[in-house]
Amino acid sequence: MHLLFVLLMGMLVSFLGALPLGNLNLAATQLSVQENFSNAWKFGIGAAIVEVIYLRFAITGVDWVMQHQTLFTILGWITVIIFFILGFAGFMAARKKKKDKKGILLNNTINRFFLGITMSALNPAQLPFWFVWSTYLLNNKILQPVSTEYNYFTVGAGMGTLAGMALYIHGGNWLILKLKTSNKTLNYVMGAIFILTALIQLYKMIFEPAMV
Repeated sequence: MHLLFVLLMGMLVSFLGALPLGNLNLAATQLSVQENFSNAWKFGIGAAIVEVIYLRFAITGVDWVMQHQTLFTILGWITVIIFFILGFAGFMAARKKKKDKKGILLNNTINRFFLGITMSALNPAQLPFWFVWSTYLLNNKILQPVSTEYNYFTVGAGMGTLAGMALYIHGGNWLILKLKTSNKTLNYVMGAIFILTALIQLYKMIFEPAMV
C-alpha cells in the first residue's frame, strides 16, 4: 500500500510541475497543431525520459552532481544562448508572410523523439525542482531512501509528466483550434516563452549559480 502511495506521490508532484506554461509543453502543443498527435507524443515521451533521468540524479546522485558543478554551469550557459536563439527565431518566423511558417524549433527534419530528448536535456531547471521535492519527501519520511521506493517514485513521476504532456497535446490542440489561433500567433507565443525562459535562466546563472 505504501509503494502505491509513493507511486501516486511521484505522479502528483510531476503532474503539478508540468502544468505551468513552458517551452517543452508549449512545443508539444505546437507539434500537435502544426504536425500531428504522433509527433507530439514522440516529443513528449523523449522529454519525459530525460526528466526521469534528472530525477534519478536528484534522488541518488546528489554527491556526483555537487562534484561536477562546472559541467552543469556550462550546460546552463549553453541553454541561455540556445533559448535566446530559438526565441528570436520564433519572432522572425512569425513575421514571415507565409501563415503556415513554422518556428526554427519545428522547421526541421529532426526525429521528434530525439528533439524532445534534446530540448529536455537543455532544461537544467528540472534538477533544482527535483532536488527540492526529493529532499522534502525524504526529510519528512514520505519517501524512504531505498531502491524500491526510488523506482516506484520515478515511475510515478514519468507517468505524471506524460499526463501533463497529454493535457497540453490534446487540451492545447482543442483550445487552439477552438480559438482559431494562427500559426503566426503560435510562433509569437513560442518565441516569447523561449525569451522568458532564457531570461530566467540567465538570472539564475548570474545571481543563483549554486542552483544550476
